Amino acid sequence: MTKSIIILSIAALALGCGSVKSTNPMSTTNTNSSDEWISLFDGKTLNGWHTYGRDTVGAAWKVQNGAIWLDADGKKNMPANTGGDILTDEEFGDYHLKLEWKIAPNGNSGIIFNVNEDPEKYGNTYNTGPEMQVLDNNGHPDAKINKHRAGDLYDLIASKSEPVKEPGEWNLAEIISDDGNLTLRLNNVDVVQTTMWDQQWRDMIAGSKFASMPGFGTFKKGKIALQDHGDNVWYRNIMIKKL
Repeated sequence: MTKSIIILSIAALALGCGSVKSTNPMSTTNTNSSDEWISLFDGKTLNGWHTYGRDTVGAAWKVQNGAIWLDADGKKNMPANTGGDILTDEEFGDYHLKLEWKIAPNGNSGIIFNVNEDPEKYGNTYNTGPEMQVLDNNGHPDAKINKHRAGDLYDLIASKSEPVKEPGEWNLAEIISDDGNLTLRLNNVDVVQTTMWDQQWRDMIAGSKFASMPGFGTFKKGKIALQDHGDNVWYRNIMIKKL
């Protein structure tokens, strides 16, 4: 009788331990990598980037003091194909992108996203990808046009406010694309919020300079591009988190 009781007690203890283990929330390792920030620029090379429609980056784009720099002045003495927009090798769907930029006085550039790289069908990054404007609001003539100022969703939506810094100072830009919900953030201020790919989005495009571009703003994933608008511009700390 005593032996039977001991055996039953050991069995119950084993079952109890198994039950505790199965309900422990820490017993399963979380392998979800979506919480991790991915660096798109190593601060030293242009690995992971290329000029639109080509395999390499043109010589006008350089790395200077841990930043990607478009040498617009040097570009004037280089062959015509040394510039152009550069973009990531990889495509991204839902994501949170953040990077820092600074622009030279009177300068113009842009961060173009959801770019579909098909040069035979689309000649430029902006034929498919919307743009967060990078601009010297006080010096470049584009600033006189509504929806063309720093932080704007270029030619589509004007910024709610203008927290942009002076030329030569670093700005923190963020683009958050999550299941069609788009937020543009400049220096920790949400400046644009909208929904992509619905009827309102399509109507907005139809009333813009992109109305004649059938692929514009239609792609739900794509590459991230930095625009060559012919002016000195710098980008650094380029990070992305997949959502």
